[in-house]
Amino acid sequence: MQAALLYDKKDLRVQEVPRPKIGEGEILLRTISASVCGTDIRMWKNGHAFATPERPLIIGHEMSGLVAEVGPGVSRYQVGDRVCVAPNYNVTSSKLSITGDGHLDPDYRALGVHEHGAFAEFVRIPREAVSQGNVFPIPTNVTFAEAALVEPLACVYNAYEKVRIVPGDVVLIIGAGPIGVMHAKISRMAGAGKVIINDKHENRLQLARTIDKSFITIEGDPVNEVMQLTRGSGPDVVITACSASCAQTLAVEIAAVNGRVVFFGGLPKGKSLVQLDTNLIHYKQLLVTGTARQSLRHFLKSLDLIANDLVEVEDLLTSTHPISEINKAIENAASASGLKSGVVFGI
Repeated sequence: MQAALLYDKKDLRVQEVPRPKIGEGEILLRTISASVCGTDIRMWKNGHAFATPERPLIIGHEMSGLVAEVGPGVSRYQVGDRVCVAPNYNVTSSKLSITGDGHLDPDYRALGVHEHGAFAEFVRIPREAVSQGNVFPIPTNVTFAEAALVEPLACVYNAYEKVRIVPGDVVLIIGAGPIGVMHAKISRMAGAGKVIINDKHENRLQLARTIDKSFITIEGDPVNEVMQLTRGSGPDVVITACSASCAQTLAVEIAAVNGRVVFFGGLPKGKSLVQLDTNLIHYKQLLVTGTARQSLRHFLKSLDLIANDLVEVEDLLTSTHPISEINKAIENAASASGLKSGVVFGI
């Protein structure tokens, strides 16, 4: 089978590799659709501890496809089932996994990060992931491309649950990439009165406006325009959908009294110490939180949002590529030339 293996930073090779063999309790997925995530880009740019010249890794963790084989002991799934896969799973039980927060367990595992993942014609789904319920049937009205995008939407839904946008809220999203636009879509679904997206890339702001003309877009420093739009009070919710420390500082400064701030985009290693005016948090009574990854509950909820036509995701795909063009797909996403890059496999 063809697969994209990461050997080192910016060394991603499409190669013929053996089709994975599965064991008891496991599933073999025939990949139909996958998509490029910011995590894939960071791994490609910077390298990764689990991807070395000695042990290259098949990256990619946003996936959907068909069940190609089921191992002994698997009864919930049949060959030919249309499924999508939540990539994060736990190899042992822990307090966090028991409470539904296994994705936050420091010993969690993820397809495409620790184990071979989605940028391959076939993917082995480990026994633990199958038994924990990481394999989700795709509703008949949901396409493979949409199903592959459940994973990033679930991460966004995790943040939504933390800040609980309510009708009439003014929401500022710093970052107009695919994740930022997903935050905007969820905010609009929740009834936000104004959804403001801020970015330094005008081309991405234009794409956001094309997706939903109700989005208010601001290029560069947003302070003056946001204060005008909020009559001087600031936004009720601020989401930093980018990996920039200045965005986190700005979020605390610009949020309204009793505002909610979520640091969604993580910062690069060595740059995560950020100077914040904690008096602003204190005197404005701000709720400042962060979110990472997603639970299986978030995944299921997000699949339902797509299936029930509450959130459209396929319009985020601005380019699709065969696996032979995986480097082009990642470069497109890394250069902010579009929104989401998809990888498609023939049925």
